[in-house]
Parts: sequence; C-alpha cells; structure tokens
Amino acid sequence: MKDHYYFDNASTSWPKPELVYTTMDREMRTHGVNPGRSGYSLALEAEQLVLETRKNLAEFFNCPGDANRLVFTQNATDSLNIALFGVLREGDHVVTTRIEHNSVLRPLKYLEQDFGVSVTYVGHDAQGYVDPEDIRLAITSATRMIVINHGSNVIGTVQDLTAIGNISREAGTLFVVDTCQTAGVLAIDCERDHIDILTFTGHKGLFGPMGIGGMYVLEGVDIRPVRFGGTGVDSISPYQPESYPHHLEAGTISVPGIAGLNGAQQWFAELGRELAQDRASKLSHREACSVALQAIHDKEMGHTFALEQAFRALEGVTVYGPTQKEHRVATLSINVDALPAEQVGEMLDADYHICVRTGLHCAPLVHQDAGTVEQGGTVRFSPGYFTQDEDIAHAINAITEIAKQG
Repeated sequence: MKDHYYFDNASTSWPKPELVYTTMDREMRTHGVNPGRSGYSLALEAEQLVLETRKNLAEFFNCPGDANRLVFTQNATDSLNIALFGVLREGDHVVTTRIEHNSVLRPLKYLEQDFGVSVTYVGHDAQGYVDPEDIRLAITSATRMIVINHGSNVIGTVQDLTAIGNISREAGTLFVVDTCQTAGVLAIDCERDHIDILTFTGHKGLFGPMGIGGMYVLEGVDIRPVRFGGTGVDSISPYQPESYPHHLEAGTISVPGIAGLNGAQQWFAELGRELAQDRASKLSHREACSVALQAIHDKEMGHTFALEQAFRALEGVTVYGPTQKEHRVATLSINVDALPAEQVGEMLDADYHICVRTGLHCAPLVHQDAGTVEQGGTVRFSPGYFTQDEDIAHAINAITEIAKQG
C-alpha cells in the first residue's frame, strides 16, 4: 500500500510537474528580488519573468488585446471579490446560478445585504446543467453582470460558456467567469465566449503553487480598485494608477507563485509539442497547450469513468451529477448508504490511505438541491493527470468494502 492515494485534485492538484518545482527554486535563488521597483539588472530580469508569464497566460486563455490586462492576485476568490465589489453598485442586478461556489455566493450575499444589489439565482436540471435560456429570462433592465461557475467543484458539470457569453453580449451585460475547475483542464477562449472578466486560481488545473491566481479584464471594463498602495510607477500621484496591471495590483506581487505558473506553462507547451510530434515546431504557445489540455482531460476522464462505472454498480452507493461523458470535468461525488460523508472519508484515510474531500465543498446550494446536507454533504473523488491505474483500482476496492460494511 502506498503512503497516500491522492484523489483531491479539485481542491489542489498534486503532485506538480517537476518543472514547476525547479523553476520556482531557480528563480528564488537567482532572481529573488522585487520586480518593477528598481532599475538594476536583477530586478529587470525578475520583471521579465512576470511579463513573460502574463503573456503566456493571456495567450493560454486567448485574451484579446494587451496582456497587461491580465492581473495577478492571491487566488480566484480574491479575483472574484475584486470583480464583484469593484464593479457592482447600488441598484445593480446580478444573474448567477445555484451551482456556484461560496467565492461567488458570499460576496453577492454581502452586496445584497449591505449595498443594495439584487441577485437572481438560476437553477439547474437534474444532471447539474444550467439552461442558457433560463439565464436570458432572468436578465432585466437593471442587470449589470452575469456570473457563472464554468465547472462545478461538486458534481463536475461544465456550463456552456459560448451560449451564455452570446446572451450576455446581446444583453449588454458583463460576463464574469469562474474557471477554478476548468483552467488547465479545458481550453478556454475569452474572445470567442465574450468573457469580460475571467478569474482563475493557480494551484488547481494550472499546476501552480497555492497563493497565486489572477484575472483578465477586457479593455473598456471599468473596475474600481479595492486595494490601494505602491506600484512602482507614478508614485507622485495620490491615486491608484489607471493603467493596467497597476490599477488592480497594489504592493509586491508573488514572484515565487508567478515563477511556478511560468514553469507550469512551459510544461503544458512541452507536453503538447511532444504529443504533436511532427507538427510541434509549427505550434504557437496556445496551440501546443491546447494539445496538452486535450490529453490531460482525456486521461482524467478515463479515470473518472472507471470510478463512476464501478461505483454505480455497487449496492448502497449513490453517485451524484451527470451520467453523460461530455461537458464535464473529473470530479465525482458519492455517498455510501446512510453513512455520514465525513465518516466515509475518515475510513478511506485511516484504512486505505485514500485522500478525498468530504463535506459541502463550499457550494451549499448544490447540496441543498441534491438533498445531501443532512448527510454532511458528499464524498468527492477528483483524480488528476498524475493519478495511476493502481490508484483507481485501490479506490474501487475501498468503496466496495465500505459499502459491504454499510
């Protein structure tokens, strides 16, 4: 038995590609200085790393316009708070869904309670999919923003960004997308899907470290800063600069975290070119990464389907979420008989060394709709690119034995 069988990639991907570790270590040892604050060569080289990573990520997400519109933050929750509190004003209306994470639900609840913002929470079908037409019907003359969780961190459903983005553009609303579960797993196209504000975290599918994330803000979208301070430019001004990225980046940014994302972007591109073989030299960064994303998604979904098929065949095991193979990510929630989810998680850890996430997964409305709140939520399996076949077999055996006990 291994020390750990890791099935919590929806929370944080682990392990990381080796290039992530080596890039972070090298940059900290050779360029561990403050970028954008001084003119000496080390600082300029550190700034070059930051600029290169912005450019790579902007291309990765097909962000139109200036790569400086891609801003680094602490994580996706940080980005979403900036987007929501930086845009919405009293009297504004927001359309969102019941499949959202608390990183959207809680800021919106504060905005409802304290700032006079109204919110419509659109439901989903039994599989966990939101009908874009329901989004359209929820829009009013006061609607300022549509906020969508691209991929559910509980049941793995992936919403139709293209259809919703088209609806948002036609209505003249801002389209804000939370890509926590899909960035680094599915190809995301800001231009095609009319995304005005894209938010992402670095430590999940993007294979970066914790504590780094970001957001892309389409040119012309007005976001009020929610933090103010030093930027290294226009220091005489008492106000935050209007130019990006300084408009939303105050203080020293996480160079170690950005270095990790830089290493991960290199890894995506290298993997894609390796898989493309004779086409490798002709591929752009985005094209090479897209090849890698398809291979990563295919492998992760292969693991997920193996788990799902085995779990659905077990008496006493309930599997939540979609039965279809398309429009989903590698996240699978289950319960075993009437056992509390937390108890099953403890059994998996203590007896089988299996790491899963149990509980409400910071998405309470999903569990209300699924009727799993009283059971303490669900047991969530989320295999990753580095999950092995023996891990899958071990997990199936573990749930089979627990189900027999239940």
